[in-house]
Amino acid sequence: MEAAADATSVRGAVDDGAEAEAGELLPFLALGARADLQAAAVRHVLALTGSGPGRALLGRQAALLRALAELAASRAPASACDAARALVNLAADPVLHEPLLAADPGLLARLLGRALDPQWPWADEAAATLANLSREPAPCAAVMGVLEAAEPGEPVLERLVRALCTPNYNSLAPLHYLAPLLSNLSQRPAARSFLLDSDRCVIQRLLPLIQAADSSVRRGGVVGTLRNCCFEHRHHEWLLGPEVDILPFLLLPLAGPEDFPEEEMERLPVDLQYLPPDKQREPDADIRKMLIEAIMLLTATAPGRQQVRDQGAYLVLRELHSWEPEPAVRMACEKLIQVLIGDEPECGMENLLEVQVPEDVEQRLQQLDRHEQEQCEQEQQVQERRAPP
Repeated sequence: MEAAADATSVRGAVDDGAEAEAGELLPFLALGARADLQAAAVRHVLALTGSGPGRALLGRQAALLRALAELAASRAPASACDAARALVNLAADPVLHEPLLAADPGLLARLLGRALDPQWPWADEAAATLANLSREPAPCAAVMGVLEAAEPGEPVLERLVRALCTPNYNSLAPLHYLAPLLSNLSQRPAARSFLLDSDRCVIQRLLPLIQAADSSVRRGGVVGTLRNCCFEHRHHEWLLGPEVDILPFLLLPLAGPEDFPEEEMERLPVDLQYLPPDKQREPDADIRKMLIEAIMLLTATAPGRQQVRDQGAYLVLRELHSWEPEPAVRMACEKLIQVLIGDEPECGMENLLEVQVPEDVEQRLQQLDRHEQEQCEQEQQVQERRAPP
């Protein structure tokens, strides 16, 4: 017991020393501090954000967090960049979301302003910080609150979508991280209502970004947004209809260079016919899985299932299943194929999103899901052991 007490005392002394050292950085992070000392202090803070203990230490320093947030939005070029990157790392830790927002109540509004400023060099860092913060429900709701509390005029969500969809909106920053931010926000009903407003044509503007070759972050965020919108089954007819025609956009990244027989080729949408021999599938497994999940959601109703069948989705999924190297993606593909080739549900259960599942059945399904997940992990481990060094 005495040894344990001594060790605890030593750890406490070390922690106190680290706290004091972090506190000593505060004067140098002030906006009026000497530029070279300020830059050195911010570099030290950035280094601390690279480890869990360092982030935990900073999370206990409310004044330092506030100074860091203010510096990230400042015009001091040497320090603002590192401060913005430090905020990205801090926001990646869910434990620090509450301390960050408590230390600087104006942080979210300031970050949104910087992310959408077409002349701000570190707009992508601001967007990445918001994307990290909005992964958790409470901060995501807070971001939506800031969006809804904005001054009257053009909705901030519209500005976000325009910035994301406009090439070179900001010539100094790529703004890839606006896409995962939008994906996180689309978990909120108010955001989905905006995105699915047929008068705004937001979905139509997002669809081409599924093929954005320059960034998997952008592609993944857009696909995640579209998948979340597909939960709204009341809009499926519009999404699958000619005004949006979402299905070919979701299928194209899953299609390879396969040369189908003529009778099968004619069943495919025009954009999926006669693809070149060098056609590549989406390289990111997580994005492939989200594309499959989006199509699965579109099959929730009987008319949706029929439309997906009629556009030859099964043919693309059949070839994808033969090619797919990732067990979890292949499992998702199998489930979608089963829906497309299986019998229709009995009367009264046509809408799969509204079916009430008995508690005991739900528990068995959860057990099956866990079993499937374990199988996928085992297959992945086998593949990794077989991979050449």
